[in-house]
Amino acid sequence: MDEFKQIKMSVFLILLLQFTGAATGQRFLSLSVRVGDEATLPCNDVKHFKRQCYDTTWNFTDSASTVELVKGGQIGKNAKSDRLRVTENCSLVIKKVTEEDAGDYTGRQIRPGPEQQDSVSVVVLSVVTMTEHQDNDEVTLNCSVVPCRWWKHTVKWLLPVQDVYKENKYLKTSQSSCSASVTFLSSVFSYTTRLKFFTCEVTESKTGEVQVFPFRPQSSGEDTTAATTESDTTSGFTTTASVITEDCNR
Repeated sequence: MDEFKQIKMSVFLILLLQFTGAATGQRFLSLSVRVGDEATLPCNDVKHFKRQCYDTTWNFTDSASTVELVKGGQIGKNAKSDRLRVTENCSLVIKKVTEEDAGDYTGRQIRPGPEQQDSVSVVVLSVVTMTEHQDNDEVTLNCSVVPCRWWKHTVKWLLPVQDVYKENKYLKTSQSSCSASVTFLSSVFSYTTRLKFFTCEVTESKTGEVQVFPFRPQSSGEDTTAATTESDTTSGFTTTASVITEDCNR
């Protein structure tokens, strides 16, 4: 999908929230997770619901289509059910996130009663991928974010004592709106050193929210089986969506 269609889809989601008005609980959230990690997409204003998520649906929209993932609190037949589950508070959990999971998730709950109201959560899920490529003695680390939306992400590599983009004779760097790479000699940074010291910083331009991901290369959506250090074993985490704007009925 080209950038113009991405903009139209994002604007549509925002307008959808505005159209529902004050009578509807609304939440617009943004979440960035690393390939292979677990993501929890929270449903909105759950305390009003006492029916074990029977009135909950989750839909996923990407560049190609919209798929119903959850209906009546149950994983739908069109969903990849082996990686999805619904929690007791109606949040949607995605295990072992892949780039194909990037997109917009809409959680909707219908409040029963004489004045029926919907409670809507729209979660924009971005996925961070790290790769490593070695050409003779030269190693290149790349960190990228998909989808690259109209509000963009700023991506850069960090070392514990400095931003790698400051002058450093041992490093060559490249940066774009949604990706960054750093190149160096393998004799300068061994594999164990890379795992321990390199981190990728992702900043969402719209909100200024910053997330830092320790270096851990992946291939085809799965963790590599390279030698593990203490730093690597502690770098994985479960990520929960953070609120950009919130207007919930209480």
